[in-house]
Amino acid sequence: MKGRPVRYFLGKIGLFLLTLWAAITVNFILPRLMPGSPADAAIARLSQNGPVTPEMRAAIEAQLGMLKGNVFSQYLQYLGNVVHFNFGVSYSNFPENVSTLVGNALPWTLTLVGMVTILSFVIGTVLGAAMAWKRGQGLDAVGSVTGSFLSAFPAFWLALMLLYFLGYLAGAFPTSGAYSAVMMPEFSGAFISDALVHAVLPGLTILLTSLGGSIMGMRNTMISTLGDDYVTFAQANGLHQRTVVLKYAARNALLPNLTAFGLQIGGVVGGSLLVEQVFNYPGIGQLLYQAVSNQDYPLMQAIFLMITVSVLVANFVVDMLYGVLDPRTRR
Repeated sequence: MKGRPVRYFLGKIGLFLLTLWAAITVNFILPRLMPGSPADAAIARLSQNGPVTPEMRAAIEAQLGMLKGNVFSQYLQYLGNVVHFNFGVSYSNFPENVSTLVGNALPWTLTLVGMVTILSFVIGTVLGAAMAWKRGQGLDAVGSVTGSFLSAFPAFWLALMLLYFLGYLAGAFPTSGAYSAVMMPEFSGAFISDALVHAVLPGLTILLTSLGGSIMGMRNTMISTLGDDYVTFAQANGLHQRTVVLKYAARNALLPNLTAFGLQIGGVVGGSLLVEQVFNYPGIGQLLYQAVSNQDYPLMQAIFLMITVSVLVANFVVDMLYGVLDPRTRR
């Protein structure tokens, strides 16, 4: 019996590593299934001014950081580049490295979307549990209507509404960017306060559009859990209501919400593309939009790989938490 938890966690680690290798390999294969190469596009533009010599082609391929040798050799080089976070040169921001561009955009997305997603999960879980425990009363009625109402709003529509009413009409918050043009990015109180003010509208958009799902998901699961025999037995034994709610009902009702939270956290690296686009926020979503618009394949490949890996890591963490919160999953 003692070896079962160890086998469970080792099995999850092995599955994570296998899936991670498969994702990295697919990310290597997909661009090579497309006709032509990045160098061909650059050569096609240069050929309009005259013939392109083999030396010029070699120089272009070197500048673009294209891999050499056969497919197996390229695959080994690619794995080495991934380990060293070397994703080549951005076509649309030449000669900037892809790693530099992603490194500049990633902190903005992690700070904004990551913190708001965690806040939404905590608030939604607590409110959903309270509504389920007080079901049929005022809190449940108001919360259910509000949660359903918020879930119906598309993120980009709510972003435009907040931008118009709170940004343009009221002038209460900045309408574009992550900080003022007169500010220099640095670790200072003035810059941090300025960045927080700029993050209010995009953060509020993400919070409101994701809060409804967390509230309703926790409420509905909690109501089902409250009807189970072990909860009724705990109440019949005279346990305190807080103990019944937290240790018996909420702990088990939390598991489905935790799965949804893991998927949301995995999507944090991808940012909220439409929201970042509306507010011109310099995160990963905005960078991905620019990469797709300019057909910047190295940048797209790096961002897609990061999104895939982040989803895998988030699911792996959720699996580990499942094993801790619910011992039945380790059997």
